[in-house]
Amino acid sequence: MASSSDDDFVILICSNPNPIEAKTPHEEIHISTTDILSWDLPTILSYPTVKVHACRNRLIEKSSYFQGLLCGSFSESCLDSTSIQWNLEIFVHVLKCIYGCPLHFTSKNFVPLFEGALYFGVETLISKCKTWFSEVSSPKGSGSLQIELDDLIHIWIFGLEFANEFLPELCAGYLARNFMWAMTSKVFGDVPYNLLLSCLDHPYLTVDSEMHLSEALLVWLNANSKQLENFSRTGENCRGIFRHVRIGLLPLWFAAGKRSSCYFSKVFEESIDLIYRLVDAPPITSMNVLEHADLHHLKIRLTEYSKKVNLAGCPQITLATLLLSVLPLSYSMDPTLRKSIKQILISLERRERDQSPIPQGLLPMLSFEAVQEIDISKCPRLHLEAAITCISKSFPSLRTLKAAYLLNFKTTALHQLVHKCPLLREVDLTMDISPLIPAQVSVVSSSLAITSPLSNKSLSVGDDPADVMSLKKSGLSLPNITKLTLEGRSDICDLDLQYISKFCSSLHELNIQGCISVTDVGISNLLRKCMKLHSIVVCDTSFGVNSVLSLCSGVTNHGGFPVAHFGRKHKSLAFSLQKLHMGGCKGVDETSFRELLSQTQTLTSLCLRDTHLNDEILHCFSGFSLEMLDVSNTMVSGAALAQIVHGNPGLKHLRARGCRNMLQQETNTSEGEFSSSYTCKELYLELGKKCKLEEVALGWGFSCFSVEALQPAIKSLRSITVGLGGSLGEDVLQQLSATCPMLESLILHFQVVSDTVVTNMMTSLRNLRVLALCYCFGDISMLSFNFSTPNLRKLRLERVTPWMTNNDLIILTQTCANLVELSLLGCKLLGSDSQQIISHGWPGLTSIHLEECGKVTENGISSLLDCTALEDLLLHHNGPGIQKNFIFYAASKILLHCVMGTVANA
Repeated sequence: MASSSDDDFVILICSNPNPIEAKTPHEEIHISTTDILSWDLPTILSYPTVKVHACRNRLIEKSSYFQGLLCGSFSESCLDSTSIQWNLEIFVHVLKCIYGCPLHFTSKNFVPLFEGALYFGVETLISKCKTWFSEVSSPKGSGSLQIELDDLIHIWIFGLEFANEFLPELCAGYLARNFMWAMTSKVFGDVPYNLLLSCLDHPYLTVDSEMHLSEALLVWLNANSKQLENFSRTGENCRGIFRHVRIGLLPLWFAAGKRSSCYFSKVFEESIDLIYRLVDAPPITSMNVLEHADLHHLKIRLTEYSKKVNLAGCPQITLATLLLSVLPLSYSMDPTLRKSIKQILISLERRERDQSPIPQGLLPMLSFEAVQEIDISKCPRLHLEAAITCISKSFPSLRTLKAAYLLNFKTTALHQLVHKCPLLREVDLTMDISPLIPAQVSVVSSSLAITSPLSNKSLSVGDDPADVMSLKKSGLSLPNITKLTLEGRSDICDLDLQYISKFCSSLHELNIQGCISVTDVGISNLLRKCMKLHSIVVCDTSFGVNSVLSLCSGVTNHGGFPVAHFGRKHKSLAFSLQKLHMGGCKGVDETSFRELLSQTQTLTSLCLRDTHLNDEILHCFSGFSLEMLDVSNTMVSGAALAQIVHGNPGLKHLRARGCRNMLQQETNTSEGEFSSSYTCKELYLELGKKCKLEEVALGWGFSCFSVEALQPAIKSLRSITVGLGGSLGEDVLQQLSATCPMLESLILHFQVVSDTVVTNMMTSLRNLRVLALCYCFGDISMLSFNFSTPNLRKLRLERVTPWMTNNDLIILTQTCANLVELSLLGCKLLGSDSQQIISHGWPGLTSIHLEECGKVTENGISSLLDCTALEDLLLHHNGPGIQKNFIFYAASKILLHCVMGTVANA
């Protein structure tokens, strides 16, 4: 700070053309740098003119601008005052820096401060600006994600204009490392072309997957369509931006869906061709995949900043791909070292098959310690046991593994996984549950013969609790899996649950929905051993009385052995449950049902669909924290539901479709009578007064009057399903877009619709992604679908468009261009050419259902299989022509992950 005794002052006259509203009538204020620490910036900025008494020598010493102005031949050097034409707020900060005061930098004020520092030649401030931005843009700095994207763009442009090379470099690096964050910004389309190219060329470009990178580039290109036109006029190739995408690692369904892109269809055609060539290669150990000319485009993009690796939906991914991505760069560059990968792969497969240990020197793998989540769902060619070794060595901080729709993932592999990845918390092994038909009778025994026991060489834990202690003493950490999803795994049996209960005793969340081979006893035994569970999903299983007993019995621990104590509800597992989904479980009797609901007081999510639920049972529920309730296809009444809603104002999701007793005031039961002071009408009044709904699925008793009562609660509604027994009326449906402007899913069964209603939906609901019109009445025509709906992804038209012809279908492919699921029922005028219309118009379809659609299959099936990403195909009564070996032909023709087929007239 300058000495206060220095009386060689100069007056700096600063104009403020846009002062903030001032309470004082004075036009100017006098301030002195001797009191600079006590300056009040808001007060200063409220005056049109500010006169600053500043030490002349200090200004000359710290600023090259004032050195030239006050010491040179300028007339101002002899005057006692000089005028300053600069932003007042920024100039005040410049003065504070000159006088040694601390400054607070943000991404908003950085450019004005840097610009001011350059103009006034204040080297101290220039240095501080550079230091701050270097730190805040550093991956190890405290400023992670503190720079808004629009500010980053502004800083990059400023750096180019003022020839500060370090600024553009730091901006490109920051954008590259944080690309996943940047691509979700509303201003991503404003990123300058050269900044985007610098980011794409940066070695630290970090994305979860090549699909995310492609999506971001498509968003940018769409926002810069005029720039694309300029490229075309100047002869530049706008496709060059996609050379940075590793097209061999795109999900098949994504590449197939983008083939219709007006600018980049050729890029995605090349991607599909490469994917097929990789899939058609012989087994991994042949190493044909590694003979590809450009191995760089087959390496998964990994950097030291990667947190997620998403390979879902990539049938071309193999162990070779994974290994190539985690080995040092020299292995992909040097032909001699490349040959050694083959031996490593062979050794990995053999040792994993024999469950023998992997030598440390065998795998010179790189470690990516920031990776916490990996998704290898729908990667059927990935050798899982060997992949576990690669994953455990290269991703030591892994917390979440998603491996859904993989047929060859066994319980032994899960056991191996949790021990080799000690930090793992969540595992998802979901299988498609839709082909499963829940058994009409309970499974009373689950054969142990169908699952081989764990090898003696694996780390199995015995029945005796002492085994756990011996595992701890061996130095091996106990698995800490907290969330396990086995949905749809019909191959899981009681023995598998027994293994899981031993090495996953810390489970908090368990999902075994659709595991039809497990018994009530098997589920019960698992529940008794996993006492930390707070989320249980057992829909469509044999969950019954024994399982309920395990949930409702109090448990204490004596010497490590669980002992049941009935009636001690505060000790029961049910008491601490937050999520219970037991839809379709008909093996629970009324007494057990009532006991279970009486103890689940802390639930936030409850699914009781397709059970023996009635009013008296539901009345036993005393919880007050519900956010989701599903009572579809049960015997509950609107009065009973109204009572539940009254006590649970946080309800966001309500599903009560198929409840035939909804209109009843009270319901008689075998053991008495449940009476309620509520009525069905009051259900909707309670919902309207207390709740903010995001999803509703209703049927019987749901009318236009219900919607009127619900209006305060459905302003943020995202999904609505109206089923049999509901009647909204044409007026309500026409106003639906105004009542629920945020709707993403609209499913109507047995409703009266018209062209006016459907047209209003298609044009006004801009966020609509799912539309289903099933068995609806009224006259609708192709006029309803003449409006572009680019966000629509799923379309079901069942018994509502019998007039649809091949020409109408062509129009539909143009207006609903981005569909991934299509279901048509009763379109009797469609001909065999409709196959080609569907495959060309929607090449990215993953699900096709065609039933009673004229003569679609009259000449066999060929064009439909051009939908290369197809996973679900249902054909029923569409004319003759389907060859008897069609299922085998389809499976060989396309890369179906899970062939679902109902083929009639074959």
